[in-house]
Amino acid sequence: MPRSYAPSPPVPALLRRYADAGEPLSCEPVTLGLLNRGYRLATTRGAYFLKHHLDGDHEAIARQHRATQRLQSLGVPVAPPLEDTDGGTVTVIGGRCYALHPWVDGRHRDGAQLTTVESRRLGSLLGLVHTCLERVMEPGPRRRYESADPADTYGVIDELLGQVRARVPRDNFDELAEHRLLERRILLREHAHRRPPPADAGGWVHGDFHPLNLLYRGAEPAAIVDWDRLGVQPRAEEAVRAAAIFFVRPAGELELPKVRAYARAYRRAAGADAAELAAAVHRVWWERLNDFWILRWRYQLHDRRADPQFPAVSALAVWWTREYAAVCEAFTG
Repeated sequence: MPRSYAPSPPVPALLRRYADAGEPLSCEPVTLGLLNRGYRLATTRGAYFLKHHLDGDHEAIARQHRATQRLQSLGVPVAPPLEDTDGGTVTVIGGRCYALHPWVDGRHRDGAQLTTVESRRLGSLLGLVHTCLERVMEPGPRRRYESADPADTYGVIDELLGQVRARVPRDNFDELAEHRLLERRILLREHAHRRPPPADAGGWVHGDFHPLNLLYRGAEPAAIVDWDRLGVQPRAEEAVRAAAIFFVRPAGELELPKVRAYARAYRRAAGADAAELAAAVHRVWWERLNDFWILRWRYQLHDRRADPQFPAVSALAVWWTREYAAVCEAFTG
């Protein structure tokens, strides 16, 4: 459902849990991002980022906080939460979980704003995250990661087509959605035999590494934020997914020279070989062919916040299929 910032966070009660946070002056919602609820909190002692953890899983939130504290000690640019007077980092008020972080002055940069050298640094940074998570986290559960079944996807396509065609009046987005759904059904039928096998290898990953979760100060990364999806997954797939978000052009093509620089640096930093990246490219390509999360948000949840991403994201799946060999070479060459 569309995000709402009501009710306002209980700022005075929360600040009383901290020894030196000061008195509140203002609390403004941070509007960037799709899933987070956060605020820029100004007090007599400075600026903070106040995060309302919507899932309310105290244990998982505390695990994320411990991870960022340990990562910071290893030199990873993060912004761990502040500790309250009891040494805790999760404040529960009215059944809701909050955390107070230092405010990081910085800006978000997508791949179009990164030079080739900066793209290389981005790959090295994600490799550092993965290797450091391996050091600071307990071994995670090992399981098989199944790939999407096209038989299930055909059902999703039919359901979404019915919802799109029922729209009256229809707009340009609806026309594009219908076109992409019909196009994707054809592509899936042509490539169903290329469904990847289950993946077994998994490591701790950030889980949502993209431009809105990375703050830059000048040319240097200042903080990786939003660790809500910290978990165990095939790690090279995170590297491929991140590249597909950072380096996608509006027409749905990837900036392959920057992808190549990024991927080479990631492989060196993470100790990943070309075979691991090739398998990840194949699985993420297949994932993209079978995924319709933006259309689900719009037509099933009536949430249009992700609509602006749809033209590039939907075009990327088609372009990636056509340029599969070139994409794979960019990640492995």
